[in-house]
Amino acid sequence: MNLLIIRLIIFAVLFYAGLKLFSMYRQWQQERLTQQQQDQQHHGGHMVRCRWCDVHLPEEEALREAEQWFCSSAHRDRFLQEQRSQRDNDTDP
Repeated sequence: MNLLIIRLIIFAVLFYAGLKLFSMYRQWQQERLTQQQQDQQHHGGHMVRCRWCDVHLPEEEALREAEQWFCSSAHRDRFLQEQRSQRDNDTDP
């Protein structure tokens, strides 16, 4: 009877340790997969071209104005200012 209880306790401890190791493995696998997905998104993002200086940069870092992409607010402002001045020159008789 004592031997049966000892075997049952040993089996329960081994079963618990196995479940704990399995959950740790699954968590490690999930973290690794998440990290890989983040790396792919960071390196494989869509690139756009600045309308002012033709520099390519990731879409997440670019500024968008009127269906145009810009690398900085200064380039966006210069481009829009140039567009306004061209429209003003075209409308003057």
